[in-house]
Amino acid sequence: MDIETLQSFEWGMMAPEFIILGVATILTLLDLFLPKRFNRKHLGWLAFAGVLAAIVSSVTLIGHDTDSILFDTFRLDSFAKAFKLLLLAGAALVLLLAVDYEPKEGMAEYRGEFFYLFLAALLGAMMMSSSGDLITLFVGLELLSISSYILAGLKKQNLKSNESAMKYVINGSISTAITLFGMSYVYGMTGTTNLKAMAGTLASLSEQQHIYILGMAFLMIFIGLSFKLASAPFHMWAPDVYEGAPTPVTAFLSVVSKTAGFIIMIRIMFSIFAAVPTGGQEAVPMLFEMQDYLAFLAGATMIVGNVVALRQRNIKRLFAYSSIAHAGYILVAFTAMSYVMFDSIWFYMLAYLFMNLGAFAIIQLLTAKSGNEDISEFAGLYRRSPLLAVAMAILILSLAGIPGTAGFIGKLNIFMGALMVEPAHYVLVSIMIAATVVSYFYYFGIMTQMFFRPAAEGQGKIRLQTGITAAIAICTVATVVFGIMPQLAFDFLQTNFNQFVDFMQ
Repeated sequence: MDIETLQSFEWGMMAPEFIILGVATILTLLDLFLPKRFNRKHLGWLAFAGVLAAIVSSVTLIGHDTDSILFDTFRLDSFAKAFKLLLLAGAALVLLLAVDYEPKEGMAEYRGEFFYLFLAALLGAMMMSSSGDLITLFVGLELLSISSYILAGLKKQNLKSNESAMKYVINGSISTAITLFGMSYVYGMTGTTNLKAMAGTLASLSEQQHIYILGMAFLMIFIGLSFKLASAPFHMWAPDVYEGAPTPVTAFLSVVSKTAGFIIMIRIMFSIFAAVPTGGQEAVPMLFEMQDYLAFLAGATMIVGNVVALRQRNIKRLFAYSSIAHAGYILVAFTAMSYVMFDSIWFYMLAYLFMNLGAFAIIQLLTAKSGNEDISEFAGLYRRSPLLAVAMAILILSLAGIPGTAGFIGKLNIFMGALMVEPAHYVLVSIMIAATVVSYFYYFGIMTQMFFRPAAEGQGKIRLQTGITAAIAICTVATVVFGIMPQLAFDFLQTNFNQFVDFMQ
């Protein structure tokens, strides 16, 4: 590629990625050369400023026309812009948690590593959202995954953290191999790695043996990516990793990494398998033919996540199974494939971002110093810190899907989307309602601890810190605002992204 070709590309489309890459590079060099006595918390605030700059850059690109560079490997479309804002907002809130993270065993010597590894993982997720090619999708996925493996084991002297990193690496490697094997089938059938070119080639397939091979590819890619989403029965790594990882990393995995998982799944499934005709009397796209399999996994994920959460005493394990259940709710929207699917998934991820990160901020505040992550740490919270207890109650009500919160609107959108298609998914919707009711038992168990149990002896008032207090306030307010006025988010989507109509262009 000559210099003139490189200069002809509109590199401004990649401004948010270049900002994150630049800040990550600067943080790496600063952490390497600054003296050990320098407080690495300041690097966290620099990372936070970089993410804010990337958010501003992304907002300025909203009005940019759908376009691609680097031979269609990097696409700037409505899908990329909308989900990139979610990734960056989640990353900014996680950094507020990380700056104030002070675990019992200490983190001073690893704090600098956290910030630039975190930005590297974020960069991988952002690249996935704009990828128009299997190679760039896979590179982004591995950049996110490898950084996440290291972050999960960052507490090097903690056995649980070591165990979580090992289990994450093993499960992640297996899922990557399965995904890559499925991708290789698609590449072998089409002779290209470009998603648009693949769709064009596959649309003309008529040989039944070829369709059978692509069906195998679909299942392998879906199963491999299901590990990333922690959907049942591929969820076994999540509880141990969530428990052993530092709390900011757990928050990152539950929100930002999960959003990235759905990004790559939607990109691949709708770009490739929505174009494959299955033959027969009615040429139905393969993606629609596979709805029964998707529905089974969505139902199993909701049931397993909520039922197993009932027996958990460790608060981070409880939220791990809660996260599995929420992946199931989003899979319901993916399975239904209604015309509001993109809007429903985007809004649910927005609501989940605020309610889950806010809850993890409070969990970090209560458990970091003591090192005790038992649910009893919430006992008497209302007497120790009324405002904190009320904030946690609002976030839990949203996670449970109680009216007046963003979580309720998110579930309602998915619920209605599954009923408006033909044929309607009555069984899946019934499982979703039943699973939501089951979740009330463990969510309200936390509220019982906060409001109706006495505090343990020796537990004094809770000292709030700047970053974590800001994160809790932002998440709580956003959860209420989007619960009462959800049209703010939907108007923003429809005004700026035109309901993702350019996704397949």
